[in-house]
Amino acid sequence: MRKQPLEFRAREVAQIMQCWRAGESCSVVGIGSIGKSNLIQHLINPAVLQHHLNDVDLNKFRTILIDPNMFGPLPANEATTEQVRAWAGYELMMHRLFMSFYPFEVLSADEARHFYETYQGLQDGTNPLYAYMGLRYFELGLQHFLRRDIQLVFMFDEFEELMRQMPIKFFHSLRGLRDQYKGQLSYVTFSRAPIETIAQQVNMQALEIEPFKELFNDNVLYIGPYAEGDARRMIDELSERHSLYYSEAMVNFLLHSSGGFAGLLRAAYQSAQSYMDQQLTEDNRELWLRQLVMKPPVRRDCQTIWDSLSLSEQTLLNAVSRLSPYSLDVGSEQAVTLLIQKQLLRVLKNPERLEIQPALLRVFLAGM
Repeated sequence: MRKQPLEFRAREVAQIMQCWRAGESCSVVGIGSIGKSNLIQHLINPAVLQHHLNDVDLNKFRTILIDPNMFGPLPANEATTEQVRAWAGYELMMHRLFMSFYPFEVLSADEARHFYETYQGLQDGTNPLYAYMGLRYFELGLQHFLRRDIQLVFMFDEFEELMRQMPIKFFHSLRGLRDQYKGQLSYVTFSRAPIETIAQQVNMQALEIEPFKELFNDNVLYIGPYAEGDARRMIDELSERHSLYYSEAMVNFLLHSSGGFAGLLRAAYQSAQSYMDQQLTEDNRELWLRQLVMKPPVRRDCQTIWDSLSLSEQTLLNAVSRLSPYSLDVGSEQAVTLLIQKQLLRVLKNPERLEIQPALLRVFLAGM
């Protein structure tokens, strides 16, 4: 696994770690191809935890990554299958808990044996109540480590998929567990949209998800493009990997055109070789942007960003791109706020107007 420097995403990491110190949950929102996977891998690196949580006993702290792509085949999303789908959620969390602590050195021999029996009990399909008992076995498993005053943080990657697969009762039970073990148990969700927006997309009633969403109300973090230092380090890594070195003028152009968005920066770097022997000027900058956005890797990444947005966000960006009038209602105002938080829009003054960023996305949308 490739490791980032300890100072990688310093602002975002500091905010997340502050939630962990307080035993609170956190919702991390970022558009497609923003680099959430790199951030997740960075957060579970023991050296990073040691660096940022040097005042915390890391023997009493554990992050556990939950990836919904690790589900096996699930039954159809119907009311009659809710128990089985919820059981699958508890089973995945219990399995990742098992893997995180194996070989259970923090437990006594008797406790380790009992935990293993609990783990097997959750998976015992011969028990006619196995699906209903999933939550009970999962809580029993948690208690082995919570009794040791160990703080557990479950990190949910691709939270949209979890909300599509799991019944609402699953999220209510996670809220219940957190309330039972407040300060020791917390969650971090990683998604392309806020939880309430995802709920609308999966036809989940807002009031149904509200008890779970309340856990994150005070700690919603929008991750945007890389800071300049992180972006330059990424270019240096790409240069070393591909033995392809650009001039400082070209590096600055790549930083400007991609805005530091991780996937777009990588795609632009791969596609800019044809300009290596050309001179960049103010006159040909827009021409280069138009040519660069025609390259398949760049177009794919712009499309990934576009596909990660809601319909209201797409509608607003289309209007801004075409300088078309749009009416300000509740939906469009929310879209503006979200796009600014995602750093895909910025407000310019004199005259006051909205501008799409980064530059490559602006050019891509103008040509749609």
